Amino acid sequence: MHRATRELPTSGYALVVDGHTNAEFKTREGAREGAEDLKRRFPMLQIRVYDAEAKRSDDIVLAT
Repeated sequence: MHRATRELPTSGYALVVDGHTNAEFKTREGAREGAEDLKRRFPMLQIRVYDAEAKRSDDIVLAT
């Protein structure tokens, strides 16, 4: 059985958690805040913010 996968958005920003698209945001700031909150609660996860316009993603790393 295969899991349904969500595709990356064509506009806005998305959180990518351990390789899976999790949530979409209209603004970079909203996506960044959501990603940092999630990373604080679950530091073991790999979290990226995907920018649909630039077609690139940035890792979220919190300062210790």
